[in-house]
Amino acid sequence: MSELPIFGILPQLRHTLDANPNVVLQAPPGAGKTTAVPIALLHSNWLGERNIIMLEPRRLAARSAAARMAELLGEPLGATVGYQIRGDRKVGKQTRIIVVTEGILTRLLQADPELSTTALVIFDEFHERSLQGDLSLALCLQSQELFREDLKLLVMSATLDTHAVAGLLGDAPVVTSEGRAFPVEIDYLPHQQVPDDPRQIPQLMSRKIAELMEREDGSLLAFLPGVGEIRKVESLLLEALGNRSDTLIAPLYGDLSKQQQDAAIAPSPGGQRKIVLATNVAETSLTIEGIRMVVDSGLMRESRFDPNTGMNRLVTTSISQASATQRTGRAGRLSEGVCLRLWSESRQRQLPAKNTPEILLSDLAPVMLELAQWGVSEVGELNWLDLPPPGPTAQAQELLQELGALDEQLRITNHGQAMLALGTHPRLAHMMLRSVDLGLEDWSCLLAALLSERDIFRGEQRWDRDIHKRMEVLSGTVKNHNADRGAIQRIRQQAKAWQTQLDNANVRAQQESPRQIRPDQTEVTGILLGFAYPDRIAKNRHDRERRFLLANGRGAHFSHDDELALSDYLVIADLDGQGRDARIQLAARIGKDALYEYFEDDIRTEASVRWDESAGRAVASVQSTLGKLVLEEKPATDISPELLSRALLDAIRQQGLRALPWDKESESLLARVRFLQSQKEPFPDLLQDIEVPDWSEDKLLASLEHWLLPHLNGLNKLDQLKQLDLKNILLTQLDWTAQQRLDQLAPSHIQVPSGSRIAIQYAETPPVLAVRLQEMFGLPETPAIMNGRFPLMIHLLSPAQRPVQVTRDLASFWKNTYQEVKKELRIKYQKHFWPDDPTTAQATSKTKKRMDAR
Repeated sequence: MSELPIFGILPQLRHTLDANPNVVLQAPPGAGKTTAVPIALLHSNWLGERNIIMLEPRRLAARSAAARMAELLGEPLGATVGYQIRGDRKVGKQTRIIVVTEGILTRLLQADPELSTTALVIFDEFHERSLQGDLSLALCLQSQELFREDLKLLVMSATLDTHAVAGLLGDAPVVTSEGRAFPVEIDYLPHQQVPDDPRQIPQLMSRKIAELMEREDGSLLAFLPGVGEIRKVESLLLEALGNRSDTLIAPLYGDLSKQQQDAAIAPSPGGQRKIVLATNVAETSLTIEGIRMVVDSGLMRESRFDPNTGMNRLVTTSISQASATQRTGRAGRLSEGVCLRLWSESRQRQLPAKNTPEILLSDLAPVMLELAQWGVSEVGELNWLDLPPPGPTAQAQELLQELGALDEQLRITNHGQAMLALGTHPRLAHMMLRSVDLGLEDWSCLLAALLSERDIFRGEQRWDRDIHKRMEVLSGTVKNHNADRGAIQRIRQQAKAWQTQLDNANVRAQQESPRQIRPDQTEVTGILLGFAYPDRIAKNRHDRERRFLLANGRGAHFSHDDELALSDYLVIADLDGQGRDARIQLAARIGKDALYEYFEDDIRTEASVRWDESAGRAVASVQSTLGKLVLEEKPATDISPELLSRALLDAIRQQGLRALPWDKESESLLARVRFLQSQKEPFPDLLQDIEVPDWSEDKLLASLEHWLLPHLNGLNKLDQLKQLDLKNILLTQLDWTAQQRLDQLAPSHIQVPSGSRIAIQYAETPPVLAVRLQEMFGLPETPAIMNGRFPLMIHLLSPAQRPVQVTRDLASFWKNTYQEVKKELRIKYQKHFWPDDPTTAQATSKTKKRMDAR
């Protein structure tokens, strides 16, 4: 441990923490910060009798870091150093350093906002920017501000935007450590060898691993995006290497058992080399003995929340440059190493600089429930490195209200507190709590654990989308020797833990409407899933594409033939969220009777009327709906006049505004208001004190209920719309001031020199004044609206009302063009007056004879 580079800055770090509440430590991979820093701080004066909590992003890293520190101290785990992760805890009365995963810290903060037994919280590998890590830091900062000025926070990372984090921590000082100096030779693939399809990665990876193992000494660490790729590469390597006794292949990912994970990171048995196939779980905080080769796929799998669908989906995506640096560093921990990146050097420059924080990608329902328990309904009340986005935040709060976890004021309810205590996603917690009054705790806990795990079916069986079949295997009612035994064991253990929590909490007494009816066994899974995913109850469209409509209005489909595709109703647990309709990954059947029995509070029954365009009449019905699903529809016999009027609105929306009885006056008013609305930007000073409505067709159609419905008075036929006075109806939408300014700035008519009042054609752009030429004699300049600042387009007409000139510059016309026009017109229209000087002549609408007679 004396060789660790971090030792060089430990005195500075101790001194800085003595003088400051918050500190940022930047130390490259291999510096030794994870194990050395907590031990070095054990004898600090400010620690007193309190402990140090260190957060690790992953369970494997937490256990490994605690074990290594205990080993360095020559003590067993649970003495000075312990750990606490989900489902596993080794902490004793004398424990001073507790390594935890982030969900554990939020539990500790909710139980004791002061963290009264803690002196320092260390955020290790903070650059990973996990959702719970950001939340924990925000809560710790508020705890520090409100309750514990003496609480210290230390944020550590290898690749970190130190300026931003230091600013969040109140301009905290930054301590920097140098990393280990072992060089790593980085190789890239030639551009032509880079695969276009991520599915080609396992073949390429296994081939490159075999080549490196032949050429280089030591053990190898390969980074792959997920478990499926790891298993494929493992299979290909076993086939390629045969029964070689000198090489051990060890998968490493989060869902392996503790024994399998420990075996992957332990030193190789004597005389053997190791090939470790890992997800990004091995990217940081772990030292795997003997590794001097890294093969990096450049890919990772992350969960992204789509606000449009309200669903998470797993996405295989490229890693960041920071992650590539972290992965490369694994080859230089103990000696000189090599790293092969399975992408081109030009592609390296195109990678994003750093990972996108989970808080910008993830479902925020768990975070919003935590904040409600903390007493915060507005995310802006806390200090964040990245503020949770407003769309997903609102969607999360809406879901929590639907599940009964938050009230109308976004305060946590008793039910929400019970959900939070179960320590899982709010959907699953709600499902387990709802199951109690049905006597289905055992089944719901198994189902919740299954939904939190990887699929227990392997190979071709994974194409079977029926989650109920998996539940039958988990419950022991059906045998399946090909199922993943490790996953089954983990699921059963977690289910048992949740069932114990439910039993201990005596939640049955908390349920408001106990229902002791146990449903039909074939529908149990679907009913419970409906409690967790009420928005994903789905109705069969019964088309050739095996499509379903979800209660939230979205679509879903089966990508291949499946028994479930024949069901009338499903509850969908897992969707990929892509394309026009998301693909259904896991679902369970549910019957219509069960929907009425167990979801009656969500079902709405009401009369509705729609316009049948083909029949040309209103069609009235009584519908029972669950969200966007129509469960049942019957003809209605008693229709209110208002509903009939609403059917007319439906007809107008289908046909457009042309269905209304427009006349010249109403069309003129509509065009004038639209013109005035278009002039808000050119003439802000003229329009800043009045509200000019948007009367575009889309806006008027969208607001028919507001401006038109009150005037229909029970009308129910299209031909009855002729009775409407559209001009006055529209005028009622303008207040008195707006009407006065409309007449002032955009008058309907203008008086020309002959005395005639001519209508301005505002439907043209720019507005047009079409007037006979003789009626404009004596007018030197172009008429203008908008207080004289907007010249009209003048269409000068012949006595026969045909255009002879179009201009916005009347003075220029009189001076330069009139004489030519006069020569032509005086021959054709000899009875009319054609003066030599139009600017001084008398305007007239009459012939010369009538002028003389007057």
